[in-house]
Amino acid sequence: MRTPRTALPAAALAVAASLAVAGCETAVDGPSGPESSAGAFSPLRNPDGTKPGLAPLTSDADRSEARRLLERLAVKGRGPKTGYDRDEFGYAWMDTADGVPLARNGCDTRNDLLRRDGQEVRFRKGSTCVVVAMTLNDPYTGKAIEWRKQRAAEVQIDHVVPLSYSWQMGASRWPERKREQLANDPLNLLPVEGRANSAKGDSGPASWLPPDRRIRCAYAVRFAQAALKYELPVTAADKGMMLRQCGG
Repeated sequence: MRTPRTALPAAALAVAASLAVAGCETAVDGPSGPESSAGAFSPLRNPDGTKPGLAPLTSDADRSEARRLLERLAVKGRGPKTGYDRDEFGYAWMDTADGVPLARNGCDTRNDLLRRDGQEVRFRKGSTCVVVAMTLNDPYTGKAIEWRKQRAAEVQIDHVVPLSYSWQMGASRWPERKREQLANDPLNLLPVEGRANSAKGDSGPASWLPPDRRIRCAYAVRFAQAALKYELPVTAADKGMMLRQCGG
């Protein structure tokens, strides 16, 4: 006597069918729990920037830890922009900025970041690098963006510490290798809504903060993490604004 097969639940059948139709790789969401939110990680639990997203900091303990980190920032005035050019930080987006995570992995920095933060990621046929479609939970606006490569500008890679800002705060005197590292370091990079990134420009936190207020303390922490790693000072106004976002 043959044992009858157990029918798959309708939801499981639907998932299997969608995967068969897509015929593409699908990203797995990051774990949820005290250090992450909907696949996004707290910056305090992601000090090298290799984990996806930017989760809000909501507990008193985390916000207290955030303020201690922000207090370590050095302060100075913002210098002139004279001589600044994007090319001073290497071409966009290079895979050869040695000394940062994900360098020389055969995939350029932009696609590395789309793979890191995207969900339901789909790649160009024959590639495990070039992302052609994904869903992005944008940390700056709180929106879910259904992104397709044909509309590339809808998602842009933000330099949390803007390159022009860093130039004015001392990067103009750095060796080229260090500037290339800052420009391609996952710690300083977030895929975000294109319009939000354009609105930010090269502003520091005193002039621009993410529209979603829930993420502002986490954004301040990520800004500070990158600045501290590269020994960049911030303006007094920027430091004050970052501390206020975390209850300081």
